[in-house]
Amino acid sequence: MFQDRHDAGQQLADLVAERVPEADLVLGIPRGGLPVARPVAERLNVPLDIIAAKKMGMPGNPEFAIGAAASDGSAWVDDEVVERYDIDEEYIENERERAAETAKEKIETYREGREEPEIAGKTVVIVDDGVATGATARACLRQVTEAGAERVVLAVPVGPSESLADLEREADEVVVVEEPERFGAVGAHYREFGQVSDEEAADYLDWEPDGS
Repeated sequence: MFQDRHDAGQQLADLVAERVPEADLVLGIPRGGLPVARPVAERLNVPLDIIAAKKMGMPGNPEFAIGAAASDGSAWVDDEVVERYDIDEEYIENERERAAETAKEKIETYREGREEPEIAGKTVVIVDDGVATGATARACLRQVTEAGAERVVLAVPVGPSESLADLEREADEVVVVEEPERFGAVGAHYREFGQVSDEEAADYLDWEPDGS
């Protein structure tokens, strides 16, 4: 159980520093991933930036995710759900484009004109405040992999074992503090898990490593 996202970030930072000391860059998934990512970037003394993906919704039920798309269009689609509900390819492609555009707009809002970080050849750590299904994390992992990162690590405070096992097939390494048998929801593992506003989340990006 974590006190709040900052506490989770501190505990995660200890693990990441031990297992991925060579990291070059930390990318936080907004909004809740940024207060967790900041302590990780500070501990590693590396730049912190943002990565975003948006869920792709079911026809007629947009709250039910069939996958997720990152800002560059990289996507993960739940093939079992697509087959079960016989969702056609045209719908999936349109939904992928919509989700990717929404993620891109989110990033542009947060970056406020700052340059996009170089990813090719780097060891990149993607951080969120936890994973449930892992759809968003998968899309982000695919984006960083396709951008040419040398090593891609997912770091989260908490997640269910089944989702983490799936994510281990997408990432070079997954770092997790707690992997409870009874998961429930991400927020159930925090004493304080309030909403993070866009303004608060963007403030966490105001960080420069020593020597930069």
